[in-house]
Amino acid sequence: MSVLGNRVLRTEDPRMLTEGARYVADLRLEGAAHACFVRSTVARGRLVGVDTAEARGWPGVLGVFTAADLDLPDLEPIPVVDQRMTRPVLARDAVRFVGEPVAAVVAETRTAALDAAEHVLVDIEPLTAVVALDDAAADAALVHETAGTNLAFEVPIAGAVRFGLDLSACEVTIESSMVSQRLAAVPLEPRSAAARWSADGSRLTFYASTQAPHRVQEALAELCGSDPEAVRVIVPDMGGGFGAKGSPTPEELLLAVLSRELRRPVVWTETRAENLTSSVHGRAQQHRVRLGGTRAGRITHYELDVAQDAGAYPIIGAFLPSLTQAVFTGSYDIATAAMRGRSYVTNTAPVAAYRGAGRPDASFSLERAVELFAAQIGMDPTDVRRLNFVRPDQFPFEAPSGRTYDSGDYETALDTALDTARYRDLRAEQSQRRAAGDPKLLGVGVASYVESTSMGPSELGEVELAADGSLVVRTGAIPFGQGHDTCWAMIASDATGVPMDRIAVVSGDTAVISTSGLTAASRSAQLAGSAVLVAARKLVDLARGRAASLLEAAEADIVLDTGSGLFHVVGSPRPRVGWAEIAGEAARSGEAPLEAASDLVQADGTFSFGCHVATVEVDSQTGETVLRSLVACDDAGTLINPLIAEGQVQGGIAQGAAQVLLEDMVYDADGNPLATNLVDYPAISAPDLPRFTLVGMQTPTPLNPLGAKGIGESGTTGAATAVLNAVHDAVAHLGIDHIDMPATPQRIWRALRTAEHGTQGSEH
Repeated sequence: MSVLGNRVLRTEDPRMLTEGARYVADLRLEGAAHACFVRSTVARGRLVGVDTAEARGWPGVLGVFTAADLDLPDLEPIPVVDQRMTRPVLARDAVRFVGEPVAAVVAETRTAALDAAEHVLVDIEPLTAVVALDDAAADAALVHETAGTNLAFEVPIAGAVRFGLDLSACEVTIESSMVSQRLAAVPLEPRSAAARWSADGSRLTFYASTQAPHRVQEALAELCGSDPEAVRVIVPDMGGGFGAKGSPTPEELLLAVLSRELRRPVVWTETRAENLTSSVHGRAQQHRVRLGGTRAGRITHYELDVAQDAGAYPIIGAFLPSLTQAVFTGSYDIATAAMRGRSYVTNTAPVAAYRGAGRPDASFSLERAVELFAAQIGMDPTDVRRLNFVRPDQFPFEAPSGRTYDSGDYETALDTALDTARYRDLRAEQSQRRAAGDPKLLGVGVASYVESTSMGPSELGEVELAADGSLVVRTGAIPFGQGHDTCWAMIASDATGVPMDRIAVVSGDTAVISTSGLTAASRSAQLAGSAVLVAARKLVDLARGRAASLLEAAEADIVLDTGSGLFHVVGSPRPRVGWAEIAGEAARSGEAPLEAASDLVQADGTFSFGCHVATVEVDSQTGETVLRSLVACDDAGTLINPLIAEGQVQGGIAQGAAQVLLEDMVYDADGNPLATNLVDYPAISAPDLPRFTLVGMQTPTPLNPLGAKGIGESGTTGAATAVLNAVHDAVAHLGIDHIDMPATPQRIWRALRTAEHGTQGSEH
């Protein structure tokens, strides 16, 4: 019987929860010194000088380093953006955001390093900071003066439709603007790294909390002038990433240089304040939307204009408008659609990918526009959605973005979510409460979404038969909470019949894993999982030959009973041999252990989809919002383990709701971050959330052998927009059509009071 599709408990949980996981900060490297960083307190300015004399003499200090001391090459931006916008490892000549590292202090203890850092004197001549996107677009002040512009990247327009659509023939048009605000990822484990060189200085071992160990290996080799093979990157247990750990940051990379300079190991773990202000952020998009259609509810035109804040140095965040473009028309068949996207640098922390990475942003604007369109024509927004969905018989469907949606059944997902949420009953309750003048305003929000998943074509999977008949699975994918060990063992067990408890999963070590991609974009199951499946099937084919020899039969006549893990001649279940006997015979004859590999290539990305229904209560006297319920129907193709998939969705829902209701990484006009701790930056927690109702649905993709799509970001994409629509629905009858995210009690209260005094409309 197949193990795939079963609700198997995560095998890694006991170690992570009770036996003691081991993170980078738990390492105890003999003779390790501790690093800390002196950071800019100015968002934009000329770096006049850095006086390190007093700090160098502080007790326990081993060294204080500036850009002038190390003479390191700048870090290049990602290939698609303006290549003049490089980043120094330590600030040189200029500072470009509050929190940018200016100097590094290394001492015998962390306390000594922190104390000495207080005595590094940094002289900065402040300049006018570029904080608002409108100011960045105007180029009045330049973040990178040598570039001559703040424009870092512009999305190529997809298809033949030019931006600037003519909506004059539309019977109904709507225009709106919204901000998908800047967020901090807030991983439980902040950035943490450790570097140790061999005694002769020829080889580096680097411990990192990263989603991309081979990317770290390449960056370290380039910075240190080493051969990549001389750099070993190890990822111990990892406490969250969500995109924030997708690329190595200067502070992490610099540890290798400091370790080589001092000839001893160097370790560093950032503080929560550093994580919030000096690490990367997410989202940070501004949208302008134009939508047109008929009074009967058909959407015929859609246009989206995206401005992306890339922060001071353009990394993957500058590319996010391209990810928004991939799904900017969502689940709808819109005849005429166009999107424009531009990314600008500002004097703020760099922006990277954050759970959903451009896809939730597309959903926010499109689904809000659908709601506004439905309100204008007097139609239930769910009926508008149903009328405009891409139909099942249209797949594979080429969207206006130029991307091809692989498979889907959007109307079934909508109907399933609505039925489970008892949508008609909720509308009836809402009408009754409004008629009775209930001060608790009931809002019902719906969001249908499509999410592109699987950035990048391939991932590694290897399966080896150990001497005792157990299996070792090696994978390029990095686990940080997704349940990889369980899922890959399930896949290998299903293909080979070897019990899961006799399958070890290895990842996160460049010495034993030959290659890895970025573990992001909901790509692991469909790429790494499928690679493990293909490798396991290859191993079975190899083992069939050895079993044939042991059974003195033709290889073509040998079959594997995956229920027992035993090989036998077809039609004759006895005699039979198992994996242990095959491994033992290979060892006795001196043959190499059986192993098989697959660097599976998937022709294109897959498109997960679903529908979420959120119910909120808004207190009309205080503006406080309570998320009362959320129903989620998410389709990620074939599910390896529904229990793990549900956990992924639940985590995503929490993060989506957090953006709408709580989280906001705010800078003042001078570029100072206003949240430096988890009091000022209110991350969501269990008491803020109800129990979610999850409804399963599986529409396999034809693009990989598992039929799997991505699930890790679906909860965020669907839930965030559903909660946002629910908040607006609660107050729409009062004439309020827009409240900026996060929809805090203060913002809602101001909108309610404005409407109460007769000046109805948006609250910005």
